[in-house]
Amino acid sequence: MRKAFWCKAILLLMFIGVRRTALSQVSVLPDSLKADSLSKIKKRQIADNVNKQFDFGDLLRVILHPNKKPDTLHKGLGITVVPNVAANPTIGGQLGIKAVAGRKLGTDPNTLLSTGATSASITTKGIIYFYLNHNIFTPGNKWNYQGNFVIAKTVSPDHGLGIGRGQVTGNPAESTLADPTHKGYAIHSIYFNIREKVYKEVAKHLLLGAGLSFEIRRNIQNKDSTGYSTPSGVYNSEHSFPQDRYSANGFLFNVQYITRDNPNRAYKGIYFDAGIRANQTWIGSTKNALQLTTDFRKYFSLSQSSPEFVIAFWNWGSYLLSGNIPYLELPGTGRDGTFRSGRGYTSQYFKGTKFNDTELELRFPILSNKFISGVVFGNMQTGNDEQGTKLFQVFQPGGGAGLRVLFNKATRTNLALDYAWGKFGSKGFFLNLNEAF
Repeated sequence: MRKAFWCKAILLLMFIGVRRTALSQVSVLPDSLKADSLSKIKKRQIADNVNKQFDFGDLLRVILHPNKKPDTLHKGLGITVVPNVAANPTIGGQLGIKAVAGRKLGTDPNTLLSTGATSASITTKGIIYFYLNHNIFTPGNKWNYQGNFVIAKTVSPDHGLGIGRGQVTGNPAESTLADPTHKGYAIHSIYFNIREKVYKEVAKHLLLGAGLSFEIRRNIQNKDSTGYSTPSGVYNSEHSFPQDRYSANGFLFNVQYITRDNPNRAYKGIYFDAGIRANQTWIGSTKNALQLTTDFRKYFSLSQSSPEFVIAFWNWGSYLLSGNIPYLELPGTGRDGTFRSGRGYTSQYFKGTKFNDTELELRFPILSNKFISGVVFGNMQTGNDEQGTKLFQVFQPGGGAGLRVLFNKATRTNLALDYAWGKFGSKGFFLNLNEAF
């Protein structure tokens, strides 16, 4: 019996050897067939990689339906509904509900994932927040629609203007505006935002866009002082803004280049967006202003078999070219489009009329089924002030580490838990859905 086994094994090896030799003698396939075969192999590899992953839906299946066949790609709308439990130094503790959705429209395999999200929440710092946003790509990425609607009762932390260079000279007002001790104030307000941009593809991966944005704040109050002896009060007086309200309404003109493979958790590719914002009094803005913004992100996958090993790079900047911006609209920490930059500090901890943030992050799976992953990250912020500090003259670092829990493997939606540190004793826990960038 053992002899028969070895005979079969030898015959099998001979067959494999003959088959490989025969295949090596076959002429090269036509390019179209080769490309089609490679495409099918690549799609199969991607599907196999996703099917081996274990997400929150699989966890519920194991707990609630242990005998049910494992899901594969979670086909459908890719909707994830979760309690909106979050925490960071800006908002405190947050409780609410959040829904995110992702789906590719049409049958074109190159169409980028369309996403949408909505949330309603309340925080321990008295913030009540509701938003609805979307980022929709039509089949073939011919059009891209980006927009959001926000209504909120907010409490904005304020630590003065500038990058925290240390020594401040000048009159008491200047010392208040750029306080080297970073004393914290809380600015209360009612906030409304309506924004919509439409992009048209003009070349492969390249889109041009335009839109409108309305940022409106009313009933602005700073309850930590009498009069206007606060950084925001001094700034408003120096730049002739009302103390209790403002509107920043403007036109948006953007150019966008996208090759990244997923907006929630990219493994490879580039995202770049540069835009001009022109606030105009004739559409209701309190002041005219002209701003340039840039957003560049690059992703490097370090493994073909496990593409979740990624080095991610991000640079975001906003630069006032002319005019005046309301104090709470100044670019700064956490003032990017997703409010996720500068982990380690509260939102707008540093700010100026010109601001730049650079971040680097290493992402890696911890469990072989990719249910739990980890990240380590660092950031460097720089900005100007009104006491002579120039952009790129002073830098402030931040960094930390975190865990990721895979919620939906089809859309790469994950729960992000980060702990980060900065200077001046700043530190905090940051909990969100999806990657920071």
